[in-house]
Amino acid sequence: MTAPARLPRPATVEDLFAIPEDERRHELIEAVLVEKGAASAEHGATQRKISATIDPFDRRPGGRTPGGWWFATEVEIVLDERNVVRPDVVGWRRERVPERPRGARITTRPDWVCEILSTNRVNDLVRKKRVYHRHEVPHYWILDPEEATLTVHRFAPEGYVDVLAAERGDRVRAEPFDAIELDVGALFGDDEAEAPDS
Repeated sequence: MTAPARLPRPATVEDLFAIPEDERRHELIEAVLVEKGAASAEHGATQRKISATIDPFDRRPGGRTPGGWWFATEVEIVLDERNVVRPDVVGWRRERVPERPRGARITTRPDWVCEILSTNRVNDLVRKKRVYHRHEVPHYWILDPEEATLTVHRFAPEGYVDVLAAERGDRVRAEPFDAIELDVGALFGDDEAEAPDS
């Protein structure tokens, strides 16, 4: 009788951070090390555009711009011992997090996450979505460069609620950044006809 095959042990936070920094394009999702796919030019351009679009919020509230947030891209957030995510763009409300999150292992739960779909679509659409929900991340955006769509999810105890689905050609106010109007096509490389309202 042959012995049953041994399953590999669950990966840990320490396993993730043992990968040299210059090679660490990984996330820890439900105790599995998952390598993030290579970013396409479209992915990179969309990441830059969404970052620029929400930039008016990246300051203290008050004045001529909305303010009230901290933002970062591609930072490692330790949610628990089984999950370390590296969102494409992430934000924290200053009223809840008075100091900008710092360091290589951020442990402060974000208030908004934006993932840009690429080769690991299932991770963003299913696995990471479940993890973000379990950790009660209030807002989860999915940008799909291939389809030129934006989907906005809001936390609810029973699961994320789709509050907005928009496509190229739409101009929308998407929570939690509904103080400005977004030209969805502009997030995917289209020239804006006119500047968004503030």
